[in-house]
Amino acid sequence: MKSQRQEQNVKVTTIVPTLNAAATLPATLAALGPLGEIIVADGGSDDDTVAMARKSGARVVVTASGRGQQLAAGIAAATGEWLLLLHADTRLTSDWRSESERHMRDHPDKAAYFRFVLDSADPRARRLERLVAWRCRALALPYGDQGLLIHRDILRLAGGMRPLPLMEDVDLIRRLGRSRLVGLTAGAVTSAAKWERDGWYRRSCRNLLCLSLWRLGVPPARIARIYG
Repeated sequence: MKSQRQEQNVKVTTIVPTLNAAATLPATLAALGPLGEIIVADGGSDDDTVAMARKSGARVVVTASGRGQQLAAGIAAATGEWLLLLHADTRLTSDWRSESERHMRDHPDKAAYFRFVLDSADPRARRLERLVAWRCRALALPYGDQGLLIHRDILRLAGGMRPLPLMEDVDLIRRLGRSRLVGLTAGAVTSAAKWERDGWYRRSCRNLLCLSLWRLGVPPARIARIYG
């Protein structure tokens, strides 16, 4: 059994896949606070994403675009025994670290995800947050924009991160299964830009359509063209 001192010194590697994420990445990285290893897996950005990542102290891994492939490359380069998979437009709330430390101590055989929050005052954002909370409770189906904290041994036992262009989060969550998932109360505050741009109802329906097509066996590359 690990001592308290060993538990406190558990190394976490945060992996952030990026593609032209200069507008959101600095806030995402800043919200992590002092953290040992951060890997930004960039899929070919032509803005200031890479420069901003390096300025923040992150290590940059350049790979082909596609979130699954980028995450897989970041995982291969990581040295931490725990991995925090995080989208570039998602900021964790300040209590994420204490909750994560508690989770790693009490549930080393399970992965953890955070509470979905949108950075919008629109009442439709609150309704969507409630729907996502229901989806997580009833279907055990958090998405990648909620972050995922997972021990590398659990990831390996689940078959690893598959290099999919889209739906890599659902693919992994399904392989983990309900019994290896824990929801944390710390928030994952995600940009509402896609919903504000595309329309709240339209974007939500598009996401549901993509999930349905994936469940029907449609190749992720084709779904990616619909997702936009």
